[in-house]
Amino acid sequence: MTDTAALAPTVLVVDDTPDNLKIISGLLKDRYRLKVANNGAKALEIAAGAAPDLILLDIMMPGLDGYAVCERLKGDPRTKAIPVVFMTGRTEAGDRDRGLRLGAADYLTKPVDPTVLRERVAAVLRREG
Repeated sequence: MTDTAALAPTVLVVDDTPDNLKIISGLLKDRYRLKVANNGAKALEIAAGAAPDLILLDIMMPGLDGYAVCERLKGDPRTKAIPVVFMTGRTEAGDRDRGLRLGAADYLTKPVDPTVLRERVAAVLRREG
């Protein structure tokens, strides 16, 4: 890893669909260090162990859904400051409002435009950093 890459922010991508993890990772790998989790429990474990700079979090997952993961992240002193960006197929205004009330920094709907994803991740990192 180059010195520049070592200084890049770390983004944790959480999604239960392997193809989504692959696509999102492919879109961000040139700008960020990436970690991935395919379920909410694994995301909480990773975040508590070595806090990423930002978490991209799917809502619809088996077991702990994204809302429950966000609520736990924001309730834990070790992880409450990590910005969360929901990235989901849920498009109802109430879903977005619920996510923001839980403390999410942003809410993106799938399919996510690659340019919008990169811009929003960079904006949240600038704002929260």
